[in-house]
Amino acid sequence: MLRVAQLNRMVRQTLEDRWPNVWVEGELSDVSRAASGHVYFTLNDESEPAQVRAVMFRSDARRAKARLENGARVKLRGSLSLFEPRGGYQLIARVALPYGLGELHAQFEAVRAKLEAEGLLDEARKRPLPSLPRVLGVVTSKDGAALHDIIRVSQERCPVRIVVAPCWVQGSDAPRSIGAALRAIQILPELDVVIAGRGGGSAEDLAAWNDERVARAIAACRVPVVSAVGHEVDVSIADLVADVRASTPSNAAELAVPDREALLSRLDSGARQLQRALEVRVARERLRLDRMVRHLSEPRTLLGQARTRLQTAHARGEASVRARLGGAHSRHDALAERLQRQDPRLRLSQRSAQLAELRARLRSQGGPLVNRRRARLAERVARLDALSPLSVLARGYAIALSERTGKALLSASDATAGERLRLRLHDGELQTRVEPDGDDEA
Repeated sequence: MLRVAQLNRMVRQTLEDRWPNVWVEGELSDVSRAASGHVYFTLNDESEPAQVRAVMFRSDARRAKARLENGARVKLRGSLSLFEPRGGYQLIARVALPYGLGELHAQFEAVRAKLEAEGLLDEARKRPLPSLPRVLGVVTSKDGAALHDIIRVSQERCPVRIVVAPCWVQGSDAPRSIGAALRAIQILPELDVVIAGRGGGSAEDLAAWNDERVARAIAACRVPVVSAVGHEVDVSIADLVADVRASTPSNAAELAVPDREALLSRLDSGARQLQRALEVRVARERLRLDRMVRHLSEPRTLLGQARTRLQTAHARGEASVRARLGGAHSRHDALAERLQRQDPRLRLSQRSAQLAELRARLRSQGGPLVNRRRARLAERVARLDALSPLSVLARGYAIALSERTGKALLSASDATAGERLRLRLHDGELQTRVEPDGDDEA
């Protein structure tokens, strides 16, 4: 079982979840504005007997494009909800457009999406306004109140040269006229900033400033552009593309032209700061000068201190030189002593004495040693001669050598008939041939 409050709460949640964003058109009645700024009204169907209660809160009501008054035909966008204490559902409107604005709004969103995709709405490409402009260009109607407001506010703030490029600000020819005026005013080489806009009006009146041609002309301007189209609640494509958006033409003049009194005040403040800085600097330099003068006023003290430092340095230098000279003398004496010990004449004399001694020893001991060695050699030569085959040959013997093999014959059977032999004698060689044995011939 549900209580009434629970039922109403469930219905409210269902409405808010199911219809968070709806468009409804109809005629307003029972319009009332609360002290808080909220607007309460009834939206009636014009074809059938049907109505719905609605509310538009203060922040949304201030931005409403449609007139919120009895009898006004409007298009509302909002969400459905339920006022739980009374159990009646209502429309919470957030956008209010007059009839006929639906197509304009669709065109606005299409142009905005296209330019945003190209980066023309990017904040990074927007330029700051010059701080001290000399020439202000104005692109607007020459007969409109916007031009008079801009001129009046500019002259009140700081007299500048104002150049006007008149154009149509509403109607089918307005986009072409606005673009031509923007291009024409840029011929001035001394141009610093441009204000482009018009006063307030209906959505149809402001439609020209939502045209793609106007937006591209503003983006292509070589100097910063301040857009001042309509009133504060009106937002146009020109406002989004321009470097700076102003809520009104008067506000555009305030943004583009600096306030002379504020400039003079800044100059006075800067001059005072500069004067104070100069006074502080002069005082600091004067203090430094006084300190230097106090030092210079006692030259005897300075000379005495300098003389003392000079004497101390002289004494240290003299002691250092003496110490270095003493060390040098010691090293010189040591080197001279070493050189004397290494004198080649002394060493040559010593080596000559040693050589004479060795010669004497050689003479005294070399003769007997040589004789003994000669006797031993003669003995060994005799033994070799006794064993030498040449000695045997000298006694009349010969050695038969095979001419074929070169080997000595040890037995008669080692030779064959007809073989040639070499006979080695004590003195020279003979060649012979083995003759067959007589018994073999028989």
